[in-house]
Amino acid sequence: MKRTKVVASPRATQDPSPSMPAAAAFSFLKQTRGIDSWGLSDLAKALKITAAAAKQILPLLELQGYIKRQGSGWSTTPQGEEVSGSTMPRLKRETVHRATKELAKRIKVVNEDSKANYLVTEAVAFGDFMNEAAARVQAADVGIRLQARREANPKSAKEQHEEQAFLTRLRGRSAMFNVRPFEDWMGRRSHIQLLE
Repeated sequence: MKRTKVVASPRATQDPSPSMPAAAAFSFLKQTRGIDSWGLSDLAKALKITAAAAKQILPLLELQGYIKRQGSGWSTTPQGEEVSGSTMPRLKRETVHRATKELAKRIKVVNEDSKANYLVTEAVAFGDFMNEAAARVQAADVGIRLQARREANPKSAKEQHEEQAFLTRLRGRSAMFNVRPFEDWMGRRSHIQLLE
């Protein structure tokens, strides 16, 4: 799939980051699964951007067929659900929230273990489980940044494979969250910090 970039004009916003990766916008679309309609303020709040920046993102998402007008708000289309990787909300919000707390404990144990190959330097969780009004939610998305405890070439295929294996072990067998490498936009959007 071709990666696109959602861009907001720097003149129209006070937002310090006028350019936003498509993955950030898709993370918002993912958390709208099961919601009939949402508004401009919901987009701005989730992505921690100004209303002016959010207003510029909407036409780009609509043009690509990911959202459509729904009364005075917007709704996410099946194409938007597909591109964002959303699933039907079937998990209990409290269970997902508890699982992210358990993951935070595992991260702390790993960081205290000097024999572990990696140190977790950033870890955030985000998604529809953060909406206290939601009874059923999807698995949380978790972004984790690793730092090798030994000399390593981060661009080598072997190192990338080892990092992915480490993230998989850190995740364990839990279906309550999806773990992936940290990207800067994850720390800018609305999230829960998993590192103390």
